[in-house]
Amino acid sequence: AAYEKAEGEKILVVKSAEAEAESKYLSGVGVAKQRKAIVDGLRESISEFASHVEGTNSKDIIDLLLMTQYFDMLKDIGAKPNCSTVFIPDEDV
Repeated sequence: AAYEKAEGEKILVVKSAEAEAESKYLSGVGVAKQRKAIVDGLRESISEFASHVEGTNSKDIIDLLLMTQYFDMLKDIGAKPNCSTVFIPDEDV
């Protein structure tokens, strides 16, 4: 009886580990798809912006997007009442 109980516990441990591994794999697949969607969206935004604003190139548009994200990040940090984040700008920029 003790042998069967030990075998049953072993099967439970193995199945639990397999389920955890599958969960992590699927989580990785989800993250990869999310990143691909972000890149596709950025590509579409850059293409659309360039087609509507003459004289711009991809670097100008990416710089504008990064600056917008930077300001959004600063706004989000400043909006938190108990925020203890310290922002130290880089002097080389």
